Amino acid sequence: MRFSPSLVHARFVRREKRFLVHAVLDDGAEVIAHTNNTGRMTGCLTPGGTIWLSPANDRRRKLAWTLELSETPGGVLVGVNTQRANKLVAEGIAAGLLPGLDPAAEIRAEVAYPDGKSRADFLVGGHTWVEVKNATLVENGHARFPDAPTARGRKHLLALEERVRAGERAVLVFCVQRGDARTAGPADDVDPQYGALLRRVLAAGVEVLALGVQVSPRSLDPCRILPLVLDQHNSHN
Repeated sequence: MRFSPSLVHARFVRREKRFLVHAVLDDGAEVIAHTNNTGRMTGCLTPGGTIWLSPANDRRRKLAWTLELSETPGGVLVGVNTQRANKLVAEGIAAGLLPGLDPAAEIRAEVAYPDGKSRADFLVGGHTWVEVKNATLVENGHARFPDAPTARGRKHLLALEERVRAGERAVLVFCVQRGDARTAGPADDVDPQYGALLRRVLAAGVEVLALGVQVSPRSLDPCRILPLVLDQHNSHN
């Protein structure tokens, strides 16, 4: 996925009301950018740190900028635009990166579950339900999700479990938009309910994959599958 138009370099100032980011462009202009990331973005945003913004294509939009990338104090670029995750996973499926998901299969987006209560991110090949979660929290090479308690995330796990109990296939994909992750798993300390539920649905037959993405100011490139590690204490071995 290439960024077009090109991203614009900026300096992060502060976050306001979860969806607004104050920044300063290289020419000194002070701007406000939209962020769709409802998480805490722990370790991703540092006052004075580097961020990358995309200019709005639609002049009707209230804000002219969207937050796309941040740079950690250690110099790691992180894709924090959660709306990119689904496209990256679709690209990963088409490239044959995700085990068991046929790259030639039809991929339908935003398909309603049979109960009509919510929509899955994808239905692949007419029988495999896929939910995508963007993971940006990485510590010592281990990507963890979520970075804030997520009732919505738990709801999606239950929906996937229900499809498995109905005799269909269900897959959860963590889309890890940063290049320093070697493994992935649940953040039990952040949302213990999510971690417990993830283990339950795994035991019921829901598959969990983690797609690693190489991040640069030019592009986001799905490139590898990360091992799933449920015990965080063993993730650094």
